[in-house]
Amino acid sequence: MDNPRQRVQKGDMEFDADILIVGGGLNGPALALALADTGFTVTIVDALPRGARGGDDFDGRGYALALASQRLLSAIGVWPAVAPNAQPLLDIRISDGRPGEGPGPFVLEFDHAEIDEGPMGYMVEDRYLSRALLDAVEAHPKVTLLDQDTVVDQTVGPASVVLELASGKRLTGRVVVGCDGRKSGTAERAGIGRFGHDYGQTSLVCAIDHALPHNGAAHQFFMPSGPLAILPLPGNQSSIVWTETHAEAARIHALDDEGYLEELRPRFGSFLGQISLAGKRFTYPLNLTVANAFFADRLALVGDAAHGLHPIAGQGLNAGLKDVAALAEVLTHARRRGEDIGRLDVLERYQQWRRFDVAQMVAATEATNRLFSNDNPILRTVRDLGLGVVNAMPGLRRGFIREATGLTGDLPRLLQGRQI
Repeated sequence: MDNPRQRVQKGDMEFDADILIVGGGLNGPALALALADTGFTVTIVDALPRGARGGDDFDGRGYALALASQRLLSAIGVWPAVAPNAQPLLDIRISDGRPGEGPGPFVLEFDHAEIDEGPMGYMVEDRYLSRALLDAVEAHPKVTLLDQDTVVDQTVGPASVVLELASGKRLTGRVVVGCDGRKSGTAERAGIGRFGHDYGQTSLVCAIDHALPHNGAAHQFFMPSGPLAILPLPGNQSSIVWTETHAEAARIHALDDEGYLEELRPRFGSFLGQISLAGKRFTYPLNLTVANAFFADRLALVGDAAHGLHPIAGQGLNAGLKDVAALAEVLTHARRRGEDIGRLDVLERYQQWRRFDVAQMVAATEATNRLFSNDNPILRTVRDLGLGVVNAMPGLRRGFIREATGLTGDLPRLLQGRQI
């Protein structure tokens, strides 16, 4: 199923591919397609076997894709395969309260009808998005996927980067991109350090069936221990991201399914009628981890390898796809100008484009988590009044809606739905 490897001659140097991508999750294949569409040859090295991603079984894991991310997927040709299984996000409702007491007196509501572009985004299950990306990768003549293999060493030379794989294979490229997660080996081998901290929280993730329709509304209910996100899936199903302290999450996760539901029901409420579990249950300890640099000589970091954020705003994958769009545009324009795409000054443009936006997201998620994940009566009053004030100001509310859709700032062309 691999595309045939073709060594590319560049001057006196032979390359297996222009770009070597480490990591075959979501960002890696998306970047490969974006680059290959502009003429780059790309090789992806993925530790997992193909069948481990995009399986047929429903497990409830999903992503809240901002409208800008959907436009990127459309621009790289993946969205038509995803769209039939995507749930439009029509409303977002944010409230504050305690388990069993329901939301506080003020609710902040974002309605997609307040902007002209359409739905604010889409909920897509992991299985459908992963499968669409991998199918597109395998069909693209300029992309090679090497699965069930890992990088054990990387060497940067004056005109190339060489990866040594556990299988004994040796790959030569012009640039290596780490899409290999929060514990990125690509970053570590390059000597790029990280900063961050543990949040003392764990997210419990599952899917539920419910009796009443969700009408495309997503809910973020802030509780003292952490937020509960209720994210609509197609039909009468929703994905749950439920944050508790490490100890409380471990206790709840150890319960049987009925015990788990008994803990969830007073937090969830009755607005969707009777609920039951659908699919598996997962836990994810939460921490902040940001690379000290997003680039080095002939190397760039994308997604969680560059920045692992709190899921409080659901921006993890969206931030990674912003990286994909920015890096693809920087490398493509550099090549069209005849530049060496692996030079430090070229790759620094990528960091300049993305670093400030990431810093803003880190600051926003840190402040929101600290403001809402507590039961301080003074802070409760302040944040409830703040929700009410924003909800009462249409102009400010529309600004937040456009921020949630990913339509603000200096957008790369792919996030606008345009080709590079």
